[in-house]
Amino acid sequence: MPSFTSPDQGDDLEACVLRFSDLDLKDTRLINPSSGLKAELDVSTKKKYSFAKKKAFALFVKTKEVPARPFECKEKWWKCCQQLFRDRISIHRHVATQHADEICHQTASVLKQLAVTPNTSKSLKSEDSRNPLKEYFTYNREVSAWLPDISCFSPDELISQGSDGGEVLLYYCYRDLEDPHWVCAWQTALCQHLSLTGKVRIATEGINGTVGGSKLATRLYVEVMLSCPLFKDYMCEDDFKTSKGGACCFPELRVGVFEEIVPMGISPNKISYKKPGIHLSPGEFHKEVEEFLSQANEEQNDTILLDCRNFYESKIGRFQGCLAPDIRKFSYFPSYIDKNLELFREKKVLMYCTGGIRCERGSAYLKAKGVCKEVFQLKGGIHKYLEEFPDGFYKGKLFVFDERYALSYNSDIVSECSYCGAPWDQYKLCSTPQCRQLILACPACQRQGFTACCVTCQDKGRRLALSPTQSSFKEECECTARRPRIPSELPQQVRLPVSPRPRPGVGEHRPCSRERQQQDFPRPSQS
Repeated sequence: MPSFTSPDQGDDLEACVLRFSDLDLKDTRLINPSSGLKAELDVSTKKKYSFAKKKAFALFVKTKEVPARPFECKEKWWKCCQQLFRDRISIHRHVATQHADEICHQTASVLKQLAVTPNTSKSLKSEDSRNPLKEYFTYNREVSAWLPDISCFSPDELISQGSDGGEVLLYYCYRDLEDPHWVCAWQTALCQHLSLTGKVRIATEGINGTVGGSKLATRLYVEVMLSCPLFKDYMCEDDFKTSKGGACCFPELRVGVFEEIVPMGISPNKISYKKPGIHLSPGEFHKEVEEFLSQANEEQNDTILLDCRNFYESKIGRFQGCLAPDIRKFSYFPSYIDKNLELFREKKVLMYCTGGIRCERGSAYLKAKGVCKEVFQLKGGIHKYLEEFPDGFYKGKLFVFDERYALSYNSDIVSECSYCGAPWDQYKLCSTPQCRQLILACPACQRQGFTACCVTCQDKGRRLALSPTQSSFKEECECTARRPRIPSELPQQVRLPVSPRPRPGVGEHRPCSRERQQQDFPRPSQS
């Protein structure tokens, strides 16, 4: 692990990350190159790495700023890892020794931007002067200048008390960002300023966020986003999906810079958000689904209603007649398309996901294959559709990536208890700490002790309870390992039933379904 002592200590850690444009910047083995390889670096590369390292370090420190207490001579302190730092030297020392990996990751991200920027051989100062952010914020690039004035509000008004007085925002915006690290620092400061928790992903291709707090805080957040020169021409109020919740829906605030704002696993340079499918409003999509279902029994139906989400999302709620891929991560979606490409040949595809973001690049990937007749996507996702059609063609709950697990818009239950088959759609975590998968176990089965994702995990949990000194690190459950990573679709498996099944009577035998045999419900992750 590298040891950073200060962002101003020169080029002592020059690495080979810019030696080749296609270098895997996630390979940490390249952080400490041999002296021979180090000698190969030219002066320009060294300058770029030194600049990137200093920038990454400074921006990381910037995200830890908090206001100093009243009557203190300094205007700001720093808070990190539940520690308070009152001077710059101490926070620098802490970041250098405790967060070296994060600095390396952010440095690699900055370098990757420099690698694709035209004329990088010119001085970094001249490149920085071409940064559009400089044009937007020439008079003040301080993060604090872009925070709302909250002096007229009491702290109680900004902090949500449970889920009753707050809400959760879900949004995304695809647009090119020249300096995602500045946006990261600003978003961190903005969310802390408004006492918001949640997750915000930033990349050169845009921003993707879900944050929770009081209704006042979320309203101020939306106002700031829509007034920011970076986003005001790309977003409108309707782009923010709201639901009942608050800061309690997330354990913490996490803001970071990534290569993609939704992890499909393919570089935005190869599959761009700029070439998506045709967007349909909820009303237009509703009509398309209605027509699709009216022709469902016809052999020559040329339409596929495609769910772009993970299997544990579609398990508890989905559109009638949909094709719901049995995949665990969105990063598996491209491989799923490749493996089942003939299924989409000469078809009209109607795609949907939670809020619309996965369809943006998912539809772009499918279109790039050149086999579909047409590719459409639901604008605003299921979230917006249910706001307009709560009793429409979407049945069951809407899975969300926070502590709530799901939102309910109708009374339909389309999933069942993994043990007895009774209608049930409320997820809980597997009781074995090392597993942490999501499971569907009804109250009756829970009272009988069925609280894990499978029998193997249940036994492991009992053993760990007797021997608490055993390892507590997360392990992949056997039922997860048995699942095919990329499923192959058969004609009879294309469409999933959505009508609720009746609870079996006492003593009635119910054969195990394929889904019940593979009880693998991963902990929510936007991947």
